[in-house]
Parts: sequence; C-alpha cells; structure tokens
Amino acid sequence: MTVVPRLVLSAPSSGHGKNALAIGLLAALAERGVDVAGFKLGPDHVDAAYLGLASGRPGRAIDPRLVGVDRLAPLVAHGAAGAGLAVVQGSMGLYDSVGGRPEQESTAAAAAALRSPVVLVVDVAAMGQSVAALVHGFRSYDEQLWLGGVILNRVASSRHEAMLREALDDVGVPVYGALRRHDLPAVLPSRRHGVAPVVDGSADAVRAVRRLGEAVAATVDLERLLGLARSAPPLPAPAWSPEEALGAFIVPADRPLVALAGGPGGSFSHPETAELLRAAGAEVVTVDPLRDEALPVGTRALVVGGALPEAYAEQLSANRRLCIAVAELARTGRPVIAEGAGLLWLARELDGLPMCGVLDAVGVSRDGLVAGYREATAQTDSVVAAQGTVLVGHKAHRAVLTPRAGQRPAWSWDGGAPEGFVWRNVHASQLTLYWAGHPATAARLVAAAAAEVVPAEPGEVSV
Repeated sequence: MTVVPRLVLSAPSSGHGKNALAIGLLAALAERGVDVAGFKLGPDHVDAAYLGLASGRPGRAIDPRLVGVDRLAPLVAHGAAGAGLAVVQGSMGLYDSVGGRPEQESTAAAAAALRSPVVLVVDVAAMGQSVAALVHGFRSYDEQLWLGGVILNRVASSRHEAMLREALDDVGVPVYGALRRHDLPAVLPSRRHGVAPVVDGSADAVRAVRRLGEAVAATVDLERLLGLARSAPPLPAPAWSPEEALGAFIVPADRPLVALAGGPGGSFSHPETAELLRAAGAEVVTVDPLRDEALPVGTRALVVGGALPEAYAEQLSANRRLCIAVAELARTGRPVIAEGAGLLWLARELDGLPMCGVLDAVGVSRDGLVAGYREATAQTDSVVAAQGTVLVGHKAHRAVLTPRAGQRPAWSWDGGAPEGFVWRNVHASQLTLYWAGHPATAARLVAAAAAEVVPAEPGEVSV
C-alpha cells in the first residue's frame, strides 16, 4: 500500500477545459512549493508532456488498454513517489471509452481502480440551475463513483456564479472554484507541434503553463482541493518498479549505450522506457533528431519513440549528418527501434524530402488522422518481441508509407494488411507500444545492444 494524495479531474465530455485546468492546477501548486505529479489517462503524449512541464517531474500517460487495469495504481505510485499531490487528467467524458469498454477503460473506471475522488470540470457558459441536475446525474449514475465536487468553468458573472453555487449546494455538491469565461485562454502551443515545445524547453510553452497556473491560483480553492486529495485511502498496490518488471533478466557485464530520441525537456518515449532500459543495464543518453548532428559517442542502439511529431519533416530532413549516422548504425546491425513518425524518419523520403534511407519506402502526408488501438501479432522475431507475441499498441498518424510493410513485416492485426519493417536489428512501425506493459522489449534491446553484430553484406537492402 502506498499513500499518495490524489485527484482525478474529469468532465461531462471533451471541451470543458479539464486539460488547461489540470495543467494550471499543477503549476499553481508547484509555485506554492507543493511537490506534484501529473498523469494523463489514455495514450496522449502531448497532454502528459505539459502536465510534466507544470509539475517539474515527468508527466506520464497511464492507459488501461496498453498496460492493463492492474498496473494503473502501481504506475501512479511510482510516478508520484514522494509527491504531495497526484493529478490524473481524465479523457473524454467521465464514463466514455474509445474502445467501447467503459467498465474497464473510462475515467470513472480508472478512478475506481485508483480509489480516487473525482472533481468534475463543467463548462457552464450556457447553463443555470440545470448544472445541479447534470452533476447529480453523473454522481448517481455509478454508485461506486466518489464525486468529490466540481470546478465551474466559463462563468459569466458574479450573479451567475451565485446561482450555480446555490443550485449545487441544494444537491450537496461542493464547488472548489469558478473561472470566468476568459480565465483559461488558449495559450498552449498548437497541437501540431506535439510534445516538441516541452522536449525543446520552449519559452513559449513555459510561459503558457505559468499563465494557466496564475489563472487557477486566482480562482480555485487550492487548500480545499488538497484536503480532498489527502482524504484518498492508500493506493491498493505497491509502486511499479522497472527492476521487478524485468524479473530474472541478466544484466550485461558492460553497460551498452542506448541513444533515446528527445531533447533537454524529455524524450519522445514514455518515461518508463528510459527507466526500463537503465534497469536492464543500459546507459541511456538523449539524442535530439532535430539538432544533434551526430549520435552520442559509443552508441550501440537507438530508440525513437512514438511522440516524435510528424510536422517536423523539414527539420528532420535538413539534419543530413544525423540521418547518415543513423543509416550507418542500422547498416552495421546495431538495434534501432522506431515508432510512429520514427518509422517515417527511417524511410527513403517523406513528402519529397530525403530522410535516413534505412528503409526503401516513401511517406506521404494526408489530411485524415488514423488513430486507434490495435491488438497486434508480431510477424517476425525482432528486438521488440518474439514472433507470435500479441501486444496492444496505439496508432496516431496522418502520413502513410508505401509499401506499408517490408519483406519481413513487424505486425499484423485483424482488418489490416501486415505493417512495419524488420530488417537485421531494425524494428520500425507506426504502432506505438507502452513498454511498461511489455518490459521484455527493454531486455531484448539491451541484450542485442551488448551482443556482437555482423555487418550487412554490400548491397543488402531492407525490402
């Protein structure tokens, strides 16, 4: 059992302001000297990154589909170790689930698994006394739900606020704050930039987080919220440990250096990726694919996580020296794992721009977004998984690759043709995995990085 003061922030649906409010709440409390930790429910790297920027420690995405419901509490305990407050930002509406499994994957289900009070963020711009019926309905829908109270967003006036508070008082629901219509401005960088502003340590991103923190500090009763969070019982499981997750894996005698794509503010992978690699015996060093012109000296493997933004094709292409270094690393048989846009970076070109040329494939950006979970079966033995292993990953991309798969595909799943590329020790796919749900990947990669390799034959290609 682990004691972690915590809250789950949710809303009746998307668009009520819970993302900005979660970021602002963490920033406001961090400014007051409270050690805080932020978590995003679901596969969203971007929201998690800004929660991390606000809290000063890695923001983490916790996803029951990708890691299993039983790992939610251990991962929160791990990520919030020593914190005075953990804030879990929900996804969509309180009882919604993308995969149609609300009893396991909704924010309400996660709150139950975490034994956490829920604070509902409600956009009341076009609402009066009906807010009481709305909130009462959300509270009554599931008797297992612990609805601790609400925060009102986009309140029109003092008179409007008084009306709302009176209505909610009649049904016994506490109000922890009321924000006016312009208190949470759209100050965060465009989502097309993904996590890059956070990873780069952008001044614009820092200012935006500070602005949200100031707004929340001026309008939300922080002390009462902390009191609610401290009333949560101990988490029902011990903290997750990367060493324990790896089990009886034998750590190599030397520490092979693994380069992890990222920047000064973090990586393009889940934080648990670096933690698992270190626990498996690797030395982990960050390489910035947009700015660094060489891989770290002594690099034995490279990991490019799925949060690398597709919108940065020009910058990736312009860094020719690093592209050549990555191609040489792959050609010599060193392990390379590329997820999401990392696959596009390894291709011959993307939207007419030359990339690394590791894979004989061409990427083209399209308007529509392909997004969703996939239960995938490994088609080839690789540094990621043994052939036949079934894993759940997430896709979120606009660009498509031709061909979709190499001679040795990475994955297959129902309703789709084989996808991805396995060539020598390269594993590249637009499917992003959460390594905490499959820690064996870290062990396989480090073992391959520590092993001797045989260079490719002249003229050997990937497809």
